[in-house]
This record gives sequence, structure tokens and C-alpha cells, in this order.
Amino acid sequence: MSTIAFQTLPFGAEAAKRLAARLGLACDEIALHRFPDGELRVTVAPAADTTILYATLDQPNDRLIALLFAAEALRRGGAKRLVLVAPYLCYMRQDIAFHAGEAISQRAMGTLLARIVDRIVTVDAHLHRTADIGDVFPGIEAENLSAMPAIANTLAKTGIDPATVVIGPDAESEPWVRDLAGRLGLQHTVARKIRRGDRSVEIMFDNAALFAGRPALMVDDIVSSGTTLMVAAKTLKTIGATAVDSVVTHALFPPVMIAAFNDAGIRSIRSSDSVPHPTNAIALDDILAASLARELNPTYPPETTT
Repeated sequence: MSTIAFQTLPFGAEAAKRLAARLGLACDEIALHRFPDGELRVTVAPAADTTILYATLDQPNDRLIALLFAAEALRRGGAKRLVLVAPYLCYMRQDIAFHAGEAISQRAMGTLLARIVDRIVTVDAHLHRTADIGDVFPGIEAENLSAMPAIANTLAKTGIDPATVVIGPDAESEPWVRDLAGRLGLQHTVARKIRRGDRSVEIMFDNAALFAGRPALMVDDIVSSGTTLMVAAKTLKTIGATAVDSVVTHALFPPVMIAAFNDAGIRSIRSSDSVPHPTNAIALDDILAASLARELNPTYPPETTT
């Protein structure tokens, strides 16, 4: 009889244990020891035929090494199938070489992970110029789930003004901003963003009159420097938005920046638990559990997030 186990790297263990419980599995935490020179020793629990390996990959460099070592130990311990659950998947943003000599990190990461696991489940991977996540991970199963159902459920439960306008930061965000707005029965639009550097952007709205006397909800997949959100919030307040809130899938910014967001006019910022963060307010349990259900029961029909 085939066996299944759930293990997690120590980062994001709270969300991992909650997800494992939803699946009816125990969750073993992988032990990490750091030597004085910075090298890591990784110790896993006993492997099962199928082992689900949970790893949130923000602050990725050490975590990728830990993941690589954990996969090696699990394979050697008898795991026939490794399923990586990485709610935040690192190094997806550099999908082309913008300047001569640059590495394409998405390609390198895809090749590495495809060699060590059999399936990858992630959420809102940064694939703006890549049509299919399967193209990133050759030869293995890969799923890029949308956080929009989880975000919509949370907003619907906590309440949202029906006059709210849902906003995306650029044209690339339009499909998932439209999805969220449709789930909530709200209007939506996207800004025009001109990026002049990591911390220098210009935000413009072609339909400024739309926001007069109405609250705005900014939606983004990744917030790292926070510049886009702060510039957009200031612009929205200038053109008449009564309040500006934000939801984000992956909160990569330092928690000390929350005060700066407030100063820029952002009333609240909520994130999913893809990355442990003080702004976490949106659990991804439902969408991840639905995707992983077929690992427990191979005859289980694939879930959709529509």
C-alpha cells in the first residue's frame, strides 16, 4: 500500500501544519543546523512513497540549499514521488536577459527544481512573459494557482464597500484584477506604470474621474520595495479616492515599511500567508488543499479555482 507524508522546512511552518491538518496528515518539521562557516546540515523525518514538501521560498538563497538537501535525503530515504508546495516561488521575475551578460534566473531555477521534485504547486508565480508554468519546469507537473478566490472569500466575509474600484498596477495585472472584481461584483481598472528603477516609478490613471468620492482597492501579486503601492496611493488620493486599501499575494517588504504605507495614504494592507508576515490575513488553505487532494486519492477529480 502506498504511503504519504507531509514535511516542511522551518520557514512558514504554521501555515504548513494547518494545511497538513486539512489533508488529514501529520506534519514533520525538517531540522536545520548552521555551522560556524554558514554551511547547513539538514535532517528530514522518515520518507514515505509520496512526500509533500512545503517550502516558502522568500529570502531564498539558504532556503534553496535546504530544499536541495532535504530532497536528496528524502529520495535516499525511499521517497518515490516528491511534491513541492512553494506558495511563493522565488527567482521567477527575471525571465529574460534585460542586459548583456545577465543570467535568466527563471530558467536556471526551473531546471534545478525539475531535477529534484516530481510536481510543483505554487501561487501567483511571477510569469508575466511566460504563458504556461509548465514551460518553466520541463518534464514534471507544475501548477500555478490563483490567490484571487481566497482573497475574494476573505474580502466578502470581512465586508467591502460596493462602490469600491479594484485597481491593478499595470496592464499585465488586468486578468487577475478583473477576476477579483468579478467575484466581488465591483468595477476595476488598471494603471499605467513607468518603471525608472527599483525604487522609481510613475503611476497614471487614464480614467481619473472614476475614483472621485469612491474607495479604491489596490491589488498586486508581489510587493517588495513598496514603491508602486505608495506612488499609486498618493495619486489616487490626489484624484479624489476617499480611501485606499491594498491586498497582495506575496508580502516581501520589511514589516517596518507598514508605517510608510500608512503615511502614503494606504489605510490597510493585507497579504496571503504565502510568506509569513505581520500583514497576513488571507489563508491559502482551501486552494492548496484542493490541488493536493489527488495526492491522497489519485481518482479525485482535479479541482478548479473558478
